[in-house]
Amino acid sequence: MTAVTDDTDGVDGMDGERADGERADGPAEGRWDDGLIARRAAERAAARGEQQAVRALRPTPPLPDRPPSNPPPSDRAQGVDDDYDDYDGLLPGGAYGGRLRGRLDALRELVGLSRTRLDATTLAEAGRVLDEAAARQRLSARHTVVAVAGATGSGKSTLFNALAGVQISETGLRRPTTSAPIACSWTDGAAGLLDRLGIPGRLRRRPAPPGFRDEALNGLVLIDLPDHDSAATAHRDQVDRVLTLVDAVIWVVDPEKYADAVLHERYLRPLAGHAEITFVVLNQVDRLPGDAADLVLDDLRRLLDEDGMALGEHGEPGATVLALSALTGEGVGELREMLGQFVQERGAPARRLSADVDAAAARLRPVYVADGRRPPELGERARAEFTDRLAEAVGAAAVGQAAEREWRRNAGKSCGTPWLRLWRWYEAHRALGAGIDPISGQTPAEGEEEEITARQRVEQAVRTVADAAAAGLPAPWAQAVRESAVRGAAGLPEELDVLAVRAGLPRGRPPKPAWWPAAVLTQASMTLLQIFGGLWLVGQIVGVLEPQLLPPVLVMLAGIVGGPLLEWACSVAARGPARRYGQDAERRLREAAAGCGRARVLDPVSAELMRYWEVREQYVAVTGLSTTGR
Repeated sequence: MTAVTDDTDGVDGMDGERADGERADGPAEGRWDDGLIARRAAERAAARGEQQAVRALRPTPPLPDRPPSNPPPSDRAQGVDDDYDDYDGLLPGGAYGGRLRGRLDALRELVGLSRTRLDATTLAEAGRVLDEAAARQRLSARHTVVAVAGATGSGKSTLFNALAGVQISETGLRRPTTSAPIACSWTDGAAGLLDRLGIPGRLRRRPAPPGFRDEALNGLVLIDLPDHDSAATAHRDQVDRVLTLVDAVIWVVDPEKYADAVLHERYLRPLAGHAEITFVVLNQVDRLPGDAADLVLDDLRRLLDEDGMALGEHGEPGATVLALSALTGEGVGELREMLGQFVQERGAPARRLSADVDAAAARLRPVYVADGRRPPELGERARAEFTDRLAEAVGAAAVGQAAEREWRRNAGKSCGTPWLRLWRWYEAHRALGAGIDPISGQTPAEGEEEEITARQRVEQAVRTVADAAAAGLPAPWAQAVRESAVRGAAGLPEELDVLAVRAGLPRGRPPKPAWWPAAVLTQASMTLLQIFGGLWLVGQIVGVLEPQLLPPVLVMLAGIVGGPLLEWACSVAARGPARRYGQDAERRLREAAAGCGRARVLDPVSAELMRYWEVREQYVAVTGLSTTGR
């Protein structure tokens, strides 16, 4: 038995990569939780470095161990860069291919933009995938880590030994036989991968010596796991941990437990999206008589199909299903040949990672996509309705009417008869004594009630526009939109009150039209006629003047009739300017209220919607560039 521990720090055949998978210099890659701006700059620098590394490669699949460092110019002219942009595997330079790299960048951007809106638990799986992608990227691209998993008594350790060609993993009737993962590496340079799996040096082995082993498996790192249904909880925890880190899995089932509910519900069904890196092996077929092996294998395929796992049949990508006997060696050679081809393709790490990205995106779908439809934006109609409600709450229409009344009142003061002006002055002072506002005509109690109603209207306007903006959004983003609206609405009624005073009724007297002086002079003339006629009549009564009743009466009558007639004519002429003056006051207050509402409510809500669309675009990039067909 060959039991050589792989603790050497051998070279992987890749420039600048150590066996432990760590780089001595340079920034640590894969940090997805740093600052957004710094991360974007680091990503651009990393992308430029990756592009320079790609230009030094020659696209001849499978990828060579040592690509030429300076390809001839003719290769560049033939689209070397374009070929690597379409390649999704882990490149020898330690970078992922174009489409997979784009998906990882989009997922990293998605997590960064969503961290302040979603809780850490929701983003935990996506963060784990990014961390594992960065960790795997730093390790050997020439090795493929394949775990052998199975239930108690399925014969996985026997199959592990058969593939290695030597007795490495202990077998027997004692259960559980395997208590810790055991590794077998066909080539040097896998120490970093095994350190990542937490497999100590004493459990690292070599297969049969050269000349007695299949060289097609060079680059394979085979892991024998404990039983996934072991009675020991620590064994099951080790299985779950290692399965999230390996590049591929060989599930070993036996004729008795191939339909075990624990296997299908806990492992195969959740990992259905990882079909391309999955082998399902029906072991112990030597115990089945006649055609029973084919019947059991067909039933196993049926169960896998019910689990949602695609089967690699007829040239389609999917899980590999075959029957063998690890004890007699029947079918082991076929599995070894498939593994050799699988390892030499060197696409398992990227396939595993792509499937992990798909799974993370599927988990995040409820928080980025709602009802499968595009949520509406904050349209012009919602904005106009919000502005109208704020204008109603601030009393823009009432201010306009008050301004119009004030303009007409000033016209009446200037053009009215002195007797009517005296009467209006008396009425105004009487109203002030009763606590009535001469402009609004309301008592203080009515004003307080109107203020409470205005606050309720503001709150209703904010709730309505927030609901309109959040309609169709996923729950976390709808909540974020509503919270941004509520934060902006804090203090909005008080600010609107200040605006109502500042931008409401203009200070000072309203402007006077050009005809007012003439009207005032004419009204003064009518008053003088009344006074002159009255004095003339009094003089005749006391005998100072010669009695002539008709002339003074006519003069007085002209003043008495002409004054009110002139006041009426002025009031008619003042309606148009007064209306325009009131409309200007209403417009100013509406614009001021709209600007306040826009700055405090609409702009934060729009910014929140824009942020959602930005992360939605990143989510589409994560899912739209899928290379696993999901």
